[in-house]
Amino acid sequence: MGRDETETYITVPSFFKCPISLDVMRSPVSLCTGVTYDRASIQRWLDGGNNTCPATMQVLRTKDFVPNLTLQRLIKAWSDSVGRYAAGSPAPNRRVPTTEEVNESLSRLGLEKDDEIRVEILSRIVRFVKDSDANRAFLSGNNDFAPMLVDIIAAGDGGIRTTTKIKLVLLALRILDAIKGDRERLSNLMLANGGGCLTAILLAIQSGNLESKIESVRVLEWIASSDAKSKLVIAERDGILQELIKSIGTESDPSLIEASLSLLITISKSKRVRSKLIAAKTITKIKDILLTETTSVAVAEKSVKLLEMLSSKREGRSEICGSDGGRCVEGVVKKMLKVSTTATEHAVTILWCLCYVFREDKTAEETVERCNGVTKLLVVIQSNCSPMVRQMAKDLIKVLKLNSSASALATYETKTTHITPF
Repeated sequence: MGRDETETYITVPSFFKCPISLDVMRSPVSLCTGVTYDRASIQRWLDGGNNTCPATMQVLRTKDFVPNLTLQRLIKAWSDSVGRYAAGSPAPNRRVPTTEEVNESLSRLGLEKDDEIRVEILSRIVRFVKDSDANRAFLSGNNDFAPMLVDIIAAGDGGIRTTTKIKLVLLALRILDAIKGDRERLSNLMLANGGGCLTAILLAIQSGNLESKIESVRVLEWIASSDAKSKLVIAERDGILQELIKSIGTESDPSLIEASLSLLITISKSKRVRSKLIAAKTITKIKDILLTETTSVAVAEKSVKLLEMLSSKREGRSEICGSDGGRCVEGVVKKMLKVSTTATEHAVTILWCLCYVFREDKTAEETVERCNGVTKLLVVIQSNCSPMVRQMAKDLIKVLKLNSSASALATYETKTTHITPF
């Protein structure tokens, strides 16, 4: 194979992707809101008892959907085109390698010194791992492959960062994201070389394309979930937290936001990390997500889960209540009963922490009352939430009702004090 036959990555038109699964739709159907989803994804959403459009969160007048035949034809034509030609390359050059060819490529990869040829080899392996679960399992079971990939990533932290070296790092991360492998072993390999891998991954997050950023973040989450030490090493690596916080801005792609939130949740088990996140104004970013009407289900769930973790610290609660006059609390109330049972349970837990357990700032209670939170909590009590969360809702209602009664009494006493006698 010539050296110019490197991998070309195909950009999928955004309207071909299902808003729920983010995969290319096989059977696109449209809801009454006009939003199109893959049939299997939206059917699972509706079968779960939801009565809203996942993308817009509008209440559905009807749960019927209509096949989008025009879009289905467009996707079919595009898929056929991609199958025949990939960025101008004939299909034979992009065929999926056989297992024997991959074994040969692995042997060659361990000996090859030319980076251009190594890019070709990794590009072939990417096609192999993307093709099937069986292929991914085959490579995941190869004990020598992960160390080779880690060495390639670590080398990306070298003094000379050529375009080819960066491409090698991105391809290695793409493969690792696909095959995962032994979590503990991969974590030990990644973190054992003085931080070279983390530096290379940070570079991929900073300068890679969207797909590379997401893959890099997912690889970090995989190794971070190995043990407490891995979480701390990743969280305290200069630049990583800053990039993750930047990635959850509302202007970012939803898939990148979701992946970054997942990693932040994973590494936030440590109190020290939670303090760092609070100091870095992560709560302001979460507030903006919660106040965005079109937030996806997965992003909304992860946002309130991370906020719940940050609310365990006093400075976190202070930031939540003081964030733009209680707007963060308003966002929490808005997501109750509007996203999913999971999001509702996290939201109730946050409010219970702010208004019932600690009660350090009356802003939270006032905001819950102002945003019709009491009515929502009454519904939560009758919902399918866990018994513990339903009890939390009852506790909150008691506190909020007492506040309302005290407020009414204070108003009455103020008025009577100023009555002028005849």
